[in-house]
This record gives sequence, structure tokens and C-alpha cells, in this order.
Amino acid sequence: MTKPPAACLIGWPAAHSRSPLIHHYWLRTLGIEGGYVIEAVPPDEFKDFIFRLSLRGFVGANVTIPHKERALSLSKPDARARAVGAANTLWFENGELCSTNTDVEGFINNLDACASGWDKAEDALVLGAGGSSRAVLFGLLDRGIKRVHLANRTIERARALVDEFGANVLPVALDAIGDLLPRTGLLVNTTSLGMKGQPPLEIDVGQLPSHAVVADLVYVPLDTPLLTASRARGLKTADGLGMLLHQAVRGFELWFGRRPEVTPELRALVEADLTNT
Repeated sequence: MTKPPAACLIGWPAAHSRSPLIHHYWLRTLGIEGGYVIEAVPPDEFKDFIFRLSLRGFVGANVTIPHKERALSLSKPDARARAVGAANTLWFENGELCSTNTDVEGFINNLDACASGWDKAEDALVLGAGGSSRAVLFGLLDRGIKRVHLANRTIERARALVDEFGANVLPVALDAIGDLLPRTGLLVNTTSLGMKGQPPLEIDVGQLPSHAVVADLVYVPLDTPLLTASRARGLKTADGLGMLLHQAVRGFELWFGRRPEVTPELRALVEADLTNT
């Protein structure tokens, strides 16, 4: 008798993740026999764990901090994972371990769901030049945004990403974004500013045009000061929890063969869990 398919989340640490809650919900609602567990794997054991993934009974995995770059080098990455420089989803295809980065479609699909027409913006402003920023840049350029202004505290990091992503990405110092705000059609925060325990993001959303869309990748708290101020102005917004939910869709489909949906019920379930912690 064959065992039901199972996937896992590999991280160090990993106990804080909401991924099991999301995937168990889909397994239950779609009536699929399967499993999803957390595997806390220290960096020095990661390579061995990955090479024995199928022997351990897993059809694939999510990968989180600090293993995303190693996962890329130990697998066959697609164009998205290569462009982002990190892999967060692993699966087997014809016996080969493949990888992708679903943060790209998580970000884009969440924007589509929350603020349709956002891609009519000619100018986007992305705050931060870390790992999440790379996924956002790839998604925006792939969708045809003409100019992406990339603001970072140290402009050298922003310039480094320009070298990788091309001339449509324009570096700007974080303290010089005031002049850009009036023509920014999409503002995206990829920094930790505004997160619980972090300093607030000091930005005047009053300078944004009335058609602007504001996205924040932070999801603790759900309503960041940036999103609260943007909604008070009547702007369309997309929050970090929506991205978290949408980025999980592709992995589930690759592992279990069915494409799940991000429903209001699932969102309410994860919201309640976030509120209780």
C-alpha cells in the first residue's frame, strides 16, 4: 500500500510558519489524502536532507530562511528562481529535483485579486533591496511596468540590482523619494519597517495620486501604518497576508496535482491564527 504524498517546510528555525495551516486546509477541503510537516534543519545538514528528500517520503518542499540560496544551487531552478537568486519551492520532475520561487506569483496574483488594473501604472516605487525586493522587481518587469524606482537606505545595494534587472529599474536614495510620490502609480514596501517591533515607515501617502495602489509585504500586523494611512485616503491596497496565501498555491499544485483557491474562509483562518499569537 502506497503512502499518501507528503510535503514539508524546511527552515532553521521554522516553527513560526503558517504554511502547515494553509496546506492542511487545502488538503481537507479538496478531499486529498496527504500531509505537510515542518522540518527544522540546521544549515550543515541541509544538503544531506535535500539529497534524501524522496527517500524521506516527500514529494517536494517549501524552503525558508536561511536555506533559499542553497536550495537554488542544489536543484534545477527555473527562470524565476534564477532571476530572484533564491528558491522557495522544490518538486520532482522525471526524477530530477526542480525549484522555483513562488514569491513572484504570490505578489502579482495578490495584486490582481486586490487591485485589478494596477498594472496600468507607468511608474512603480519599490522600497528596499533585499531578497523579497528581487521577486517584486521580477514580477513588475515581467508584467510590463515601464519604470521601477528602487529606493534603499544604501543606494549601492539598489544599484547592484539595477545591474541585474536592467535599465527599467532606476535607483534612488530612500530620503529622496518625495519628488517621485506624486507620479507613483504603485508603491511597494519590501522592508521590515512597520513590522511589529520595528520602527514605522515614514512616508507621506498624501503625496500619492488618487489612483495609486499601495502594497505592503509585512503581515504582522495585518494592518500596517502604511496600509491604514493609504486606506484612509481611499487608495487600493494589497497586504502581506494575501501574498503569503497566493504564493502557496503553486507548490500545492505541483505536489498534490490540484490547483487550490485562496478563499475568504482560508484568509479568516490564518488571520485568526495571526491574531492569537
